[in-house]
Amino acid sequence: MRHVLSVMVENRAGVLAKVAGLFGRRGYNIESLAVGTTENPKISRMTIVVEGDDHVIEQVTKQLHKLIEVLKVSDITEEEYIDRELVLIKVHAEPAQRSEIMQIVDIFRARIVDIGYNTLIIECTGDQGKISAIEASLKPFGIKEMVRCGKVAMVRGSKAKAD
Repeated sequence: MRHVLSVMVENRAGVLAKVAGLFGRRGYNIESLAVGTTENPKISRMTIVVEGDDHVIEQVTKQLHKLIEVLKVSDITEEEYIDRELVLIKVHAEPAQRSEIMQIVDIFRARIVDIGYNTLIIECTGDQGKISAIEASLKPFGIKEMVRCGKVAMVRGSKAKAD
């Protein structure tokens, strides 16, 4: 099962390497990782997506808690949460194809962020399903390059995860 972990850590050099190293040493693959500062500049939030059963996630959580810089670990998989990913897709776009590509961009509420002689760069944000769907829709035109960022997630409602 895929789990989404929200990990609050001290915002300082080397913490990301320690957390990633912990996963690597134990042979767990990180499917997605996003890190950024929170409303408190001394704290960063890591959103980590990892595949594993409950036992694996329990072990990962225990190991994360042993790191001094880790302040809190929450498995938010079973909670109601909002998640987003970002993708930039450079697609082959001859002038005759551009209107069709622009229709796809509109359908997905994406946007064109760069226009080249025979390419367009498209930016899209959404959940994993939306990102995969726009990728599939643009594939027939010829995707020249693509970069996808890690998932960011936040529990819905008024209670903050740092509480």
